Amino acid sequence: MDEFWQVVAEIGLEIHPQRINSISRKINSLDSIQQIDQIKSGFWGDRELALFDRLRVAWGKVPYTSPAEVSSALYAASATSSVIESRNVVELVWTGPSTGLVPVRHTEQVLREVIAYATKRIFLVSFVAYEVDTIIKALQEAVARQVRIDVLLESPSQRGGHVSFDSITAMKSSIPAANVYTWMTKPDSYVQVGSVHAKCAVADSAVAFVTSANLSQAAMEKNMELGVLVRGGAVPQKLEQHLDYLVTTGVVQRV
Repeated sequence: MDEFWQVVAEIGLEIHPQRINSISRKINSLDSIQQIDQIKSGFWGDRELALFDRLRVAWGKVPYTSPAEVSSALYAASATSSVIESRNVVELVWTGPSTGLVPVRHTEQVLREVIAYATKRIFLVSFVAYEVDTIIKALQEAVARQVRIDVLLESPSQRGGHVSFDSITAMKSSIPAANVYTWMTKPDSYVQVGSVHAKCAVADSAVAFVTSANLSQAAMEKNMELGVLVRGGAVPQKLEQHLDYLVTTGVVQRV
């Protein structure tokens, strides 16, 4: 039974409350565990599908647990997760050699989780973006579920920026629905040296990831990179508001 409660708790932590509600309603309409595949469509991406598989196995070990009980358990787990998030949970994200003191999580994995969390909007900021097929796939999946995608990138050198690779053209080609921005209007003191060196992501004003890592394969998997993942509280809201203000005041402009 412990295995069942463990996976229910993880689903409550990982999946957005609105989607948990939808999944729970579907479970409540089932007659038994034999119909569990009917809810599989509610799980998105590899990580969530792995949770679905674990739920199927764990529930199968306690078949006397009714669909109504499973549904209620998921509602409760989701509500508990929402309370925890409102209290601001901060997690260190370290990519690189392990010391055993800080959990090692690839930046790419955490960023995909942030993107998967979004139901309304994701705002990404990076110096460059290239060779990140898994992130592009996650963004394409977000577009398919009607999530707004905003991306702020450094301009290539041929457009006055400080990077040789044209991440802007590549991003617009891969994610045509994305709103891509760059820092075009700079004060005189910033013109020669100022660049978009921030790296972050914020989803639905609820989850923020601030990291040293660019959107590149090396940064995602091979470099020493450090970041913080913030769930709930004021930080994600303030970060999204700050990025919005840069857009509305014309500091960064859509290209």
